[in-house]
Amino acid sequence: MQTKITQIIPTALVLLAVTCFLLPIGRAGLANCPLGCQCDDDTLVVTCGEGHLDVLPIVLNPSLQRLVIKNNKIKTIDSSMQFYAELTFLDLSYNHLFNMPPRTFAYQKKLTELHLNHNKVGSISNKTFLGLESLAILNLRGNFLDELSEGVFSGLKKLEELNLGQNRISRIDPKAFEGLANLRVLYLDDNTLSAVPSAAFGPLISLAELYLGINSFTNIPMNAFTNLSKLTHLDLKGAALSNVTGESFSGLEGLRTLDLSDNRLSRIPTLELMPLSRLEELALGQNDFDSIPMAAFAGMSNLRKLDISGSLKLNRIESGAFSANANLEEIIIASNKALVEIHDGALGGLPHLKRLVLKDNALTTLSDGLFSWNELVDLDLSENPIVCDCRILWLRNLLVNKSNSSQNQIPVICASPDRLREQVLQALSPDLLGCTHADPRQQAIIGGVLVAAAAIVTALALVIYKCRRRIRELVKGGWGNSAIGRKEREYQKTFSEEDYMGRHPNPCGVSVHTTTLNNYQINNHHSHGIRHIPVTEL
Repeated sequence: MQTKITQIIPTALVLLAVTCFLLPIGRAGLANCPLGCQCDDDTLVVTCGEGHLDVLPIVLNPSLQRLVIKNNKIKTIDSSMQFYAELTFLDLSYNHLFNMPPRTFAYQKKLTELHLNHNKVGSISNKTFLGLESLAILNLRGNFLDELSEGVFSGLKKLEELNLGQNRISRIDPKAFEGLANLRVLYLDDNTLSAVPSAAFGPLISLAELYLGINSFTNIPMNAFTNLSKLTHLDLKGAALSNVTGESFSGLEGLRTLDLSDNRLSRIPTLELMPLSRLEELALGQNDFDSIPMAAFAGMSNLRKLDISGSLKLNRIESGAFSANANLEEIIIASNKALVEIHDGALGGLPHLKRLVLKDNALTTLSDGLFSWNELVDLDLSENPIVCDCRILWLRNLLVNKSNSSQNQIPVICASPDRLREQVLQALSPDLLGCTHADPRQQAIIGGVLVAAAAIVTALALVIYKCRRRIRELVKGGWGNSAIGRKEREYQKTFSEEDYMGRHPNPCGVSVHTTTLNNYQINNHHSHGIRHIPVTEL
């Protein structure tokens, strides 16, 4: 008797469901809408918010096209799915799904998007997704998958996006992606892969975006991406890379976007990245290099956006760092706590620069004319310990001149001196900044005069030092004892002109004085007939 009752109950449930479906469609959807759900029979959409559903409802409109049941307690998908053959969109994310029997979606021939992310799915097979002939997007992110077996997705011929991120995948069969010739986006980030699964990439001839970050690669083997000739976006953020080689990115000449942030690179891989001539966006923050040297990104003439943020060891940017990247439109160098120095000319030669973010570094000052404002629209220098003195006047004037334009300016706040702390730089006068001569041309003229004066003083000092003996003799002769001076002159006359010249060389190296003295002696001898007085007669 109990056995018969057990058999009757499921039959009765099915009859009840069929009876509900036979009701007029216009009323059935509304009348049987579960608590906490919104059912619209005009758009054929049912959305169930956070609630207490633990099974998939079987009494909804059979013509339903979009079904969203998120943040509930559904643990399995049973045969109830067969009642919704018209579905094109199904979202069962953030439930407790751990079991999906084979052929669960056998009746969903029209389904194009299936979201099963953030559940507890531990395994899938090549029979799990049978019947999904039109599926374009499959989201399995945030589950408990640990491996991908051979041909697991082979039935999904039209699949374009596959998200397998945030799982526990450590092994991928070389034939796991067979049949996915139309796949364009693949997420394998945040798993436990110890090597790039290059062998499995062979069938992915249309792949354009690949996300491999937050794994444990340490390095990228030669020709790892050779089969992905159409790849335009590669994300290796947080992949534990300590080194890349010249062959790491071979075959990726068409790459447009590369993310190498949050790795362990001890230097900027200039030569290794040089073949990526078509690269437009590059992220290199959170690495271990301490400087951005001259021509750090040589070869990447098409680079439009560069992000170097969160690097704890970066302390300087050298002159000409971006000299090979004249097409840069956006530079983000933020949250580098050791960055204290940006050399003159580091940001020069960038005529197309529209957005410059130097936020949250350790910059205390910026050299005059560090960057131009030709095309600049956004400037962010906030959260730096800026010292507001005359060295920063050029920036203050630039900000004031642009204050009435359409550019977006985030105020520059002074960190010191104490009297100007928390003041807005743009609001300070040149006098408050300690600038006596605010006009840069006046400053240049004054500087030139000071340099010239210093040069003249130095030259005079050298002349005086060189002629110090002659000057002493002149001083003694002019203001010393007159008797001694006459006696000395008489003494000198007892010698011949040659002896005199030998005993008293000209200390300044000038012959004009000696010549004059000789002429004076000769003239006196001939005109007055005065003989030389021997010393003994004095």
